[in-house]
Order: sequence, then structure tokens, then C-alpha cells
Amino acid sequence: MKYTLNRRDFLSLLAGGAAGSFFGPAFSIARQISRRKMNVLFIAVDDLRPQLGCYGQKQIISPNIDRLAASGLLFERTYCQQAVCAPSRISLLSGCRPDTTKIYDLRTPLRKAMPNVLTLPEHFKNNGYETVSIGKVYHHSRDDLQGWSTAPFHATGTWLNWRGYLTDQSKALDKGSNRGPAFEAADVADSAYPDGANTDHAIKELNRLKDKPFFLAMGFYKPHLPFNAPKKYWDMYPPEKIKLAENPFIPKNAPTYAPTNWGELRSYHGIPKTGPCSDELARKLIRGYYACVTYIDVQIGRLLDELDRLKLRENTVIILWGDHGWKLGEHSMWCKHTNFELDTHVPMILSVPGMKTAGRHTKALTEYVDIYPTLSELCGLSVPKHLEGISMVPLLNKPDRPWKKAAFSQYPRGKVMGYSMCTERFRYTQWQDRKTGKVMARELYDHKIDPQENVNAAAQPEYAKDVNRLSQMLKRGWRAALPK
Repeated sequence: MKYTLNRRDFLSLLAGGAAGSFFGPAFSIARQISRRKMNVLFIAVDDLRPQLGCYGQKQIISPNIDRLAASGLLFERTYCQQAVCAPSRISLLSGCRPDTTKIYDLRTPLRKAMPNVLTLPEHFKNNGYETVSIGKVYHHSRDDLQGWSTAPFHATGTWLNWRGYLTDQSKALDKGSNRGPAFEAADVADSAYPDGANTDHAIKELNRLKDKPFFLAMGFYKPHLPFNAPKKYWDMYPPEKIKLAENPFIPKNAPTYAPTNWGELRSYHGIPKTGPCSDELARKLIRGYYACVTYIDVQIGRLLDELDRLKLRENTVIILWGDHGWKLGEHSMWCKHTNFELDTHVPMILSVPGMKTAGRHTKALTEYVDIYPTLSELCGLSVPKHLEGISMVPLLNKPDRPWKKAAFSQYPRGKVMGYSMCTERFRYTQWQDRKTGKVMARELYDHKIDPQENVNAAAQPEYAKDVNRLSQMLKRGWRAALPK
């Protein structure tokens, strides 16, 4: 007898059905019957902190990301492996942590450091997918060309033109080694700036790819500096409504390795080379960041609308992630480049057709190295052995199940490496000599009473046992923190 399955039964099996497990035998049967590989829409957003409506941040206008969260699982406690573009993206796309890739800065492309590693897009390409890169996916625009079916697309010709100034005044200031202003609000259509133009191209690609399995990586430049977005998005945030950071001071007792001088922002015209920003300038920067987030949110909405129009949502896994966090005046700093929670804590939303946990949140500690094995499993691909993360698929069935004991990040300061670990309650960081391993300084932040990380409690006697326990835990490494 020929076995048939209607759509309702298929989605029931996909969601676990009576078996109660998410992607067990039922999923295998359902995938065989569907006879169609699951597509992937892979959305990367540069410098996006979890300051979104779906994360409870009411001052941000993000209705499209919020509706994606309503159709997926929102991860409340996801962490990047290093809070700067290239190492974070390379770690995610290779599935390896920075101490394995040996890439800690912006200068080294992945294929120079790891010429033979099987990357996430290459894995999908090798399994019959058309893999497409639009915008900023890797930090180096021509890195990992063997992973893509076609050359990476950038509306500006190369993502290195991401600043995308439109006004004559901004262009005049942006010459050679001198960067233009840190923000711009031209009264133009969305597609006049690079992210809108790249979204136009992504929509064309979705139409071209609709009848074949695809892995489409859409990398948005904003809200990376400079905060350039159409004027209409700036107008959504009246200046008088912008609030300044609640903790504009370096954490008490923080070691000298911990903070930065936010040189990235200081390289732009009109930003003081030393000392703090004025309150007026700080409000304008925060307003510009918010405007860029909403601008990107609208572009994401256009992609979701096109998936719906093409009836691709029912066969497409969507993952949204931001490569690291960003400071908006907190700790008297801006930008990223630290091990603080603000820089390492990142947004992540995963939407899978038919999932029964749509609209739910999970507090499970997760990491960006977990994305590669997760997408592989969801799409029925083998999980390569070199990966240093684990599949998050079990969380799709039971978001509150026991999971990792810690998430790991790191940041270099010259001859010293800061190894940071976030647990259910604490953030613990050791600054170690990179040659000898000698511990040069420690940080401990008790998120139960100090969620903003305003006081380094590592030297306080009442935390001595916690410091010792966490130090030993950090020494054992990420494998020891995995769920049993």
C-alpha cells in the first residue's frame, strides 16, 4: 500500500507528533515524504545587540524581527566567541573557536589560517545546495569563495564601501584615511543605501532560487558605524525621547585589560579623540543606532514577506544573528572589543517550519559555534567532526531542558588573552599571559545582584569559593560544560 501524508500530519511529525521527540524517526519519515530539501535563510546583522522589542526593549521599533521571533524560538542567552567582526564570523562559519582558528583580529582571512576547513556554506554546497552570499557575511568579502556557488554580491561593488555616504558634505569629509561623520540621515529611499539595495538583490535571488534547495546568506551592514539610514527612520525617534546609558562609568575594580578607549568610533569626523562624548553627541549616536536597527528591521520584513509570497516559509529554516553586541555609552565606552556582557551577549532567533515551540523563549546558554551543527541537523546533513559546538535542536522541543553549564568568549590585549565564561549566575574572566598562561587579573560579576556588571567582585572574600570553582571550570574548557 502506498503511504501518503497530508500537510497537517506532516507538520505534526515535524513538530514531534505523538512520539514527543522533535527530530527523531518521525522527522526522518517526514523529510523522505516531503522529497524537498529544507532551505536556509541565514540573516547576519552587524553590531546588533539584543536591544529589540522581542527581547523586551520597548524603546526600539522592530516589528519584523519581533514577528520572526513569534514564529520561532528566541534565545535569550546566546554568546559570541569574540566580540569583533572577523573572529566572530569566522568562528561561526567554520564551527571552531578562536583558539582553534587562531584568528583574533581583522587582518587574517579564514582560508589563510585554515585553508582546508569545511565551512558551513561549503558543507551545504557539497550537499546539493546553491549557496549565495549577499552583503557582509565574512569580514573579508572574497574569503571562502569555494563555499559559494556564485561570487559574493555587494551592491556597492565590495562591502568595504559599506559606509555608503550620500550627502555631499559627508562625502567631502570621507577622504583617504579620514573617515566621514559617524552618522547621516539623507532623505532618500531605502534602496539608496547599501542595505536596501542588497535586499532588492536578495529578493531577486529568492525568486530565482525558489524551485531549488538554497542556502541564502544575507549580511546587513547596519547598525555598524557610521549610523547612516534614511531620514524617515531617524524621525521615528524624537531626540527628546532618547535616554542615555544608566551606568556611564567603568566597572569598579575592573583591571586595566578590561575596558577599551573605543578607538573605532573616535576615527570618525566630529568624535572627540580623547575624553567622553557630550550628552548631546551621545544622544545623537544612540538615536542613529536605533534608526539603523529599524531600517534593517524593515529590510528583514521585506525578505519575510517575499518568502511568504513565494510560499517558501513552509520549507525554509530561518536563523537571525548579530555578530556581537555593542556599547552605547555604558561603562563610559562605545563599540565592542571587550569581554563584558554588553559585547558578548548577542541576539539569535531560529524559526523552523512546523515547530511546536513557535513564539517561545529559552534561557539555555548557547553559543554561535552551535549554529553550524544545528543547521546541518535540521537540513538532514551530516554533522562534521571538527565542529566545536553542539546542535541546539533538542531545545526546539523543550526550551527549558538542562543545557550547557557555561558559554565561552575571549578577547586579546597584546600579550595577554582574556578568557571569559558566562554561567547561569556569573561572568568570570581571567586575563592570562599568552605564552606562560600566568593569570594577570580576574573579573567576577554576579548577575544576580549586578546584571549591569558595575562591580568586579573577584577580590571580595565572600566570592573566594566562586572564583576558585569558576577558575577550575574555565580551565576544564568548553567540553566539560556540555550537557550530559
